[in-house]
Amino acid sequence: MFAGYLAAGWEVASIVAVVAGVVGFFTVVRGAAFAAHVLPNGAFAGAAGAVLVGASTLLGLGAFAVAGAVAIAVLRRRARSDVASALTVVLMLGLGDLFLSSTSQYASETFSLLFGEVLGVSTGEVLPTAAIGAACVLAVALLYRPLLLSSVAPDVAEARGIGAARMELAFLLVVALVTTMAVPVVGSLLVFSLLIGPPAAACSFAVRPPAAIALSCAIALVTVWASIACSYATNLPVGFFVGALGATAYALGRAPGAWHRRGPHAAARPAAGTGRVPAPAAR
Repeated sequence: MFAGYLAAGWEVASIVAVVAGVVGFFTVVRGAAFAAHVLPNGAFAGAAGAVLVGASTLLGLGAFAVAGAVAIAVLRRRARSDVASALTVVLMLGLGDLFLSSTSQYASETFSLLFGEVLGVSTGEVLPTAAIGAACVLAVALLYRPLLLSSVAPDVAEARGIGAARMELAFLLVVALVTTMAVPVVGSLLVFSLLIGPPAAACSFAVRPPAAIALSCAIALVTVWASIACSYATNLPVGFFVGALGATAYALGRAPGAWHRRGPHAAARPAAGTGRVPAPAAR
């Protein structure tokens, strides 16, 4: 399981987990889960188009991820956020269908980009993944204060001159970078699991943003490492374990709150909330 030829897979998966833990925190707090689902699945069409014209799949992924982020940000100014995201993914998947129907040499790469091939990662993929991952974390660090404030207190952010539209576009571009980095490694369907499961679980355990981000990264790392180990031992897909462990972590995080709300002293306390992931304090 720790053989040399698998070392690249462990390294790349760890990088993806840390970046997903950082960016996923803001995905959960901003309620941007649908956008985090749309961009990886839509960007998959870009890889198909790149293969069709003989270009790099990474370039195609990046181009479509950025284009999708811009499209969602622009459409959200004129329609509901869920409608804007849905329209974007419909258009991108339609283009993907067109590209795939024009070539017959994409079956294996299609499976890889949808579900990932963590155990088949080459050493040449480690450095590009690390570089894009570092860019994602740096972008979040630079945007941290305005992004956090616009996420938890949008009215206050607007009063301080932090434009909601600008922050939305900046955040979506960061998610596009994560998509470009992670899809070739864990697949478009699993990026969503890592961006939502561990961060949502972390927000259930921790309130302060720095602690929640650190815990999110830790849970994502444990999820990825355990998934690779279980996949290696059982010969079952890594994706199954990533999804199952992410959901389990979130369930464990929500269980104490649910027990307290339904416990013997629930009637003596005011309502404990709506059951959504709590928004961390801005300070």
